[in-house]
Amino acid sequence: MKYLLSFVLSFFCLSAFSQNKIQHLEPPNWWLGMKNPNVQLLVHGELISDYHPSIDYTGVQIRQIIKVENPNYLFLDLELAADARPGMVRIDFSKNGEKSFSQNWELKARESKVEDRSTFDQSDVLYLITPDRFVNGEPANDNVQGMRELADRSNKGGRHGGDIKGILQSLDYIADLGFTAIWLNPVLENDMVKYSYHGYSTTDFYKVDPRFGTNEEYQALAREARKKGIKLIMDMIVNHCGSYHWWMNDLPMQDWINQWPEYTNTNHRKSVIQDPYVSKTDHKNFTDGWFVPTMPDLNQRNPLMANYLTQNAIWWIEFLGLAGIRMDTYPYPDMDYMTEWTRRVEEEYPDFNVVGEEWNNNPAIVAYWQRGKQNPNGYTSDLRSLMDFPLQVALVNALNSDESWEGGWMNVYNMLALDFLYAEPEELVVFPDNHDMSRIFTQLNEDFDKYKNALAFFATVRGIPQIYYGTEILMKNPGSTDHGIIRSDFPGGWKGDTINVFSQEGLTDQQKEAQAFTKKLLNWRKTASVIHYGKLIHFLPQNGVYVFFRHDEKDKVMVILNKNKEDSILKLDRFAEIINGETKAKDILSDQSFNLGTEIHLKAQTPMILKIH
Repeated sequence: MKYLLSFVLSFFCLSAFSQNKIQHLEPPNWWLGMKNPNVQLLVHGELISDYHPSIDYTGVQIRQIIKVENPNYLFLDLELAADARPGMVRIDFSKNGEKSFSQNWELKARESKVEDRSTFDQSDVLYLITPDRFVNGEPANDNVQGMRELADRSNKGGRHGGDIKGILQSLDYIADLGFTAIWLNPVLENDMVKYSYHGYSTTDFYKVDPRFGTNEEYQALAREARKKGIKLIMDMIVNHCGSYHWWMNDLPMQDWINQWPEYTNTNHRKSVIQDPYVSKTDHKNFTDGWFVPTMPDLNQRNPLMANYLTQNAIWWIEFLGLAGIRMDTYPYPDMDYMTEWTRRVEEEYPDFNVVGEEWNNNPAIVAYWQRGKQNPNGYTSDLRSLMDFPLQVALVNALNSDESWEGGWMNVYNMLALDFLYAEPEELVVFPDNHDMSRIFTQLNEDFDKYKNALAFFATVRGIPQIYYGTEILMKNPGSTDHGIIRSDFPGGWKGDTINVFSQEGLTDQQKEAQAFTKKLLNWRKTASVIHYGKLIHFLPQNGVYVFFRHDEKDKVMVILNKNKEDSILKLDRFAEIINGETKAKDILSDQSFNLGTEIHLKAQTPMILKIH
């Protein structure tokens, strides 16, 4: 009994010392059976480099111990052998030949095979959610003791209380509308003083912000969504972190972040990447300048930082069973690193889709970043998808144009004609709006007919559609481009809301019609493989009408977008090459059947999606 008590006390002392000594150990665990058998641990603790780590666990070896200029860090390169088994790996830390303390680190078995997982593609429609502004499922976590910012729903730029539990409770609503994937704006910890609700100022890359929930709740959301046929896409940022990230008070190395003699903001001039005449000064300012003063710019040229960020992405993919990633500010980090990051992700998950944000209205700039693109400067990207900002601008310009003959539709026609710039235009994500721009209903001057034309277009054109939460009920931001207004609370997401999207209480007849229109359009699209993967052929706009077809060996769909303010007649003879003698069609929006003779009667400002049979 005496020896047992001595052992217990010794173990307790080692564990307690470990908890005090090791402040951070990241990643917190890893999985067996990964294609890459290596993992690098970041160990952070006071003067931790004075200690020698060792592991006595079958199948786990420390291949390299890396000390850096800050003695409070060690980086451990581990190799996981094929005979390793799941369990708690004990890392012993010794000093002067004597064990001082131990730290446990877990190895897990993978929950599913990679080949059994699905990624998002053209068959999906993405529902973009800003979690803080969607649904408050757990009011008790609105304020968390010790965190810097408190909830204040009256503050347009403050935290309002939406959370992961609220999204989980809304899965049936999302699925019923016809969405097959959710893209969440970031939910990782953002322990900033103010304006942190958006999630883009990460202060812990391995922890969900407790005001949104827990890692386990995030995991539960992913699992429940999959059960309902909804994929989960995670918003990630490798360009920057938040200024209150824990390492900002104790950097591993001076070049862990991009530092300047005095604060330097990025110039945001994205074309410097492709510019053959660019100065080194301007190029460096773009890539190494900080996004804003509260977002330190991470240095991906530091190999330890680079590996940290890549492993973090792989960790979340495995932990959540993700179906995709949306990468924020894609052109801002080191461009060669971004190719390597994508390669490493695809090494583990060969069919995994990543969409990058290159907010540029020039398709030549956007196309530069897509895999398969032959760039003049030799740069090779591995990125599968990008956000199609050029097409979004073209569509809005087309619908808002006052031109009479072509109705402004040449904006869209000419933009799609530039698809030769892209290696894989069908992989682009198309969208009417997102969290950083005015709501589409506002962009279209609250014209409901234009709105329906826009949704019909994005649901049927080539690419992967994404729709922002609330678009289905005409959310708007009149008179303001403030992000806090654009990202307004979803009506009915808070107890006591007088307007409730879920029950339709308080919705106008027009909002109800928009909701029904979205539901019918997207649920039809779910099973319309010709829209997912079929070829596209379009015809020059005439008399305010733009027509394009999606077709494959089995099906044909004719999309008619009409801006005319009066009913008109559409002659069909010039579409003979694709109609090819077919005589019947049904409009999936109105359920009206048509005989494809010589002409079709068009209702004013009304889109039509004709399934030809």
